[in-house]
Amino acid sequence: MRFAAGLVSRPAISPAPVNPHVLKKSDFDYPLPPELIAQAPLARRSASRLLLVPTAPAAFSDHVFSELPALLQPGDLLVFNDTRVIPARLFGAKSTGGRVEILIERLLEDDCARAQLGVSKSPKQGARIQLDAGGEAEVLGRDGEFYRLQFHLGEPVDAYLERVGRLPLPPYIQREPDAEDLERYQTVFARETGAVAAPTAGLHFDPALLEALAARGVEFGHVTLHVGAGTFQPVRVDDLADHVMHAERLHVDTALVGQVARVRAAGGRVIAVGTTVVRALETAMQPSPENPDGELRPYIGESRLFIVPGYRIRAVDAMITNFHLPESTLLMMVSAFAGRDRVFAAYAHAVAARYRFFSYGDAMLLFPDPGATRQ
Repeated sequence: MRFAAGLVSRPAISPAPVNPHVLKKSDFDYPLPPELIAQAPLARRSASRLLLVPTAPAAFSDHVFSELPALLQPGDLLVFNDTRVIPARLFGAKSTGGRVEILIERLLEDDCARAQLGVSKSPKQGARIQLDAGGEAEVLGRDGEFYRLQFHLGEPVDAYLERVGRLPLPPYIQREPDAEDLERYQTVFARETGAVAAPTAGLHFDPALLEALAARGVEFGHVTLHVGAGTFQPVRVDDLADHVMHAERLHVDTALVGQVARVRAAGGRVIAVGTTVVRALETAMQPSPENPDGELRPYIGESRLFIVPGYRIRAVDAMITNFHLPESTLLMMVSAFAGRDRVFAAYAHAVAARYRFFSYGDAMLLFPDPGATRQ
């Protein structure tokens, strides 16, 4: 795994956003008809719609995602998140007979895992959960909403999950996962196992589109950010200064740092495929004693970086992203990049034009508010 590569791990990055006290969760609410929440993927990945949101005051325009090559320039660099979703849901029962749903947030050493438990009554330390597929999980302790579990399976936990685990579709998809989801809730470039949710902006890319982009002269780079269960947790405070961001593991390697420098020196643009890429790159640019100037540098470790309007995103020149939940940290990040008013106008356009929203929905190609991003 790339996380074992020879870089020194750094602690979770969580700098304070700029003037968060003036921002409220309710500032990022918007009306969304429930029928616009996509419940299944389209037959073809690149058949999704793509809303082009250029820098203001240029007008929005509607496209099909397969038209992306024509919207980019030779020499541009698309940066993908190559994380792979694990089948992280398990089911079992307590010794009392109560049913338990386990959603693994991350795998740990020695057959342990950090997980959320769906259970009527919280189990105590030492409790054992008999798994439906065989074996058991022992509760070692609790840290907030997460439990530390020790598995007793007779095989490695990752192998067990690949064999019997269920895919953790987001809670707004109101159905159980099926065989199609095993393929379609993974990107075609997924290779580093460890996420419990897909980096959904990457779901629109298929081999034919990647070939067309390469023929256009667009370059590809990769980071790894393992999307955690916290991505689905709502912001529970209205004052964003009080919000504590969930931690996610990431790796920005030396090759990507060099690629970004070369592309920028040649006049090309760096385009993030998804908010996870923005979070990874911005984390790798955080000033530190080792990086006082805030340059993009190799990074391996965790991040609690919370990006809201007022934070100046410097790592990317454009972003491809799906449409995000109201009051979500992802919508806040996108608003920091392009400006809240501009983003909300784009969302209103998308609702009126009946775009499909969230994980299996459509996407936007978003350009920045010049006053809020890299100068």
